[in-house]
Amino acid sequence: MVAGIKRRTAGREGSDRGAVAHEGSFFRLLPCGECGGSRLNAWARVVKLQGKTIPDLIDLELGDLREFLRTVRGPVAAPVVRRMNELLDHLIRLGVGYVSLNQSVATLSGGESQRVKMAGQLGSDLVGLIYVLDEPSIGLHQRDIAHLLDVMSGLRDKGNSVVVVEHDPAVIEKADHVIDIGPAAGRLGGRVLFEGTPAALRQADTITGRCLRRPSRGGRERRKPEGSIRIENARLHNLKNITVDIPTGIFVCVTGVAGSGKSTLVHDVFIPEHPEAVVVDQSPIVGTIRSNPATYTEVFGLIRSEFARATEKKPGLFSFNSEGACPECKGHGTIEIEMHFLDAVTMVCDKCGGRRYIPEVLEMKFQGKSIADVLDMTAAEAVVFFTRPEIRRRLGLLLEVGLEYVQLGQPLGSLSGGESQRIKLAAELSKKGRIYVMDEPTVGLHMADIEKLLAVIDRLVEARNTVLVVEHNLDVVRNADWVIDLGPEGGKRGGEVVAVGTPEDIAKTRSSSTGRYLRGVL
Repeated sequence: MVAGIKRRTAGREGSDRGAVAHEGSFFRLLPCGECGGSRLNAWARVVKLQGKTIPDLIDLELGDLREFLRTVRGPVAAPVVRRMNELLDHLIRLGVGYVSLNQSVATLSGGESQRVKMAGQLGSDLVGLIYVLDEPSIGLHQRDIAHLLDVMSGLRDKGNSVVVVEHDPAVIEKADHVIDIGPAAGRLGGRVLFEGTPAALRQADTITGRCLRRPSRGGRERRKPEGSIRIENARLHNLKNITVDIPTGIFVCVTGVAGSGKSTLVHDVFIPEHPEAVVVDQSPIVGTIRSNPATYTEVFGLIRSEFARATEKKPGLFSFNSEGACPECKGHGTIEIEMHFLDAVTMVCDKCGGRRYIPEVLEMKFQGKSIADVLDMTAAEAVVFFTRPEIRRRLGLLLEVGLEYVQLGQPLGSLSGGESQRIKLAAELSKKGRIYVMDEPTVGLHMADIEKLLAVIDRLVEARNTVLVVEHNLDVVRNADWVIDLGPEGGKRGGEVVAVGTPEDIAKTRSSSTGRYLRGVL
């Protein structure tokens, strides 16, 4: 078994660069005792440039590395340093100046990875290229989005085409041409509703157009906390010995520029001290490859009991993990074919045609539908089809979080990070008296879906839960009851509490980058 795991993990790019696996473990990584994680041999580690070795320099934040390079002079160094400074300037402008060159690519978020790739293209003299960016604003504060827009405009002005998939209003407004697709998601989408300028889109009768012309609304009345949870002397990573109170029983938003310490404060300090908190993040949902929205929300057992009652058969017969499953694909609906030297190929099962069940089960109907037909339904279709109150209640939770288009039998692995986060939230909505932690829940959400998310958060708070959200989106921040703003910058220049209070209090704080943008929406 150990040999098999070694074979499967050999040669994979990841966070193990400069590290060695502890004997007998494939998940705990330790810095290499020889090179200390620098990945260099002894000769390379001792060469110095103005008193600094390569390991010294690659561990610096990019901003500090740029400052060091400005002290390096000489005819031989000049052309090399000039190019390095250009690349560092691009990375810093794109909001990743707080990372170091030694940081593994595997530890970067999707948005950070995309911005690093973009920085490598900015110094290129090539023109006539097409750049395709998929939600480049992910993880960016509103201030950093302004820098991102300048960079994309620069690529365009060089004679390139820049195609961006994006929901952020600031990015949409800056575009030269907008294509709006809809009218809804899933089966109800896929049509071009509008093409034209952002100004024309604001007048269009589409969901996006209505959201863009919606007048800016101030925040609502702020709820009063029931108590507070104190975080004292937090000094992990870039946090500078900060003490802050998390009010309970209300909606609390932690914000700040990228790299300011938000995730460290919430995920690495707060959550370990409060393991009872329900963490709703964008990590993949833990489950088997058979798991789907119906099984994860525990509505599938109720659906099987409806079929059992209608057909006078055992509920287990309608499980694709049991005796009713197709014997060829074992209820998966697909068969994976190993290609040895190539990636495995997944094919629809020939025997069941992807339906997962034996023919006898597929012939058994409830209200004219087989169990496979039900798994092919979207949540919106299923909530109309079933009349049993508990089934409709659980399916209704999927609608509340904006997943009405998701099919009940869709594999969980096919869901995006934002969809995974919302399906976790739907599974937790019925519980009370808890602390909920959400990490950037607006990623991948349209402006209309953000309104649904805010309604869900309000419902949780009204049920006497504490909701702690790490977020940049101004619609979310301005609707919070309490805001904790970290900064003032990212990396070692962050990790401080810049301001705390209601959104109105943050907007009055001149030293807060968040406050500067909040003033425009309050």
